[in-house]
Amino acid sequence: MEWLIALAIGVMTACGVFLTLRPHTFSVVLGLTLLAYAVNVFLFAMGRLTIGQPVVIDATATGYADPLPQALVLTAIVIAFGMTAFLIVLALKARSELGNDHVDGLHISNKKNGARR
Repeated sequence: MEWLIALAIGVMTACGVFLTLRPHTFSVVLGLTLLAYAVNVFLFAMGRLTIGQPVVIDATATGYADPLPQALVLTAIVIAFGMTAFLIVLALKARSELGNDHVDGLHISNKKNGARR
């Protein structure tokens, strides 16, 4: 089972890096979101989740689940949501200002000619 989780984290990270390096802003936003998901799964996997154990330690509990990975992932989800919302607004503003969604503001056809729009 560990190899399946490691493979999922690796695939999400590879796809996230690939999409982040694409020339269009929507691909960059999707790539950063995939990287955030990969980090969240990595934090869960490193936390060694235990099933059926309480998170809060009381006097009768023989074992407990570590609450730190859950708290870290919850915080990461909130931060990733805020980052994604900001990037989408930034991409929409850049598209309205430049007229295209290319990362550096150039069309592919104009890039060959060296002309800026």
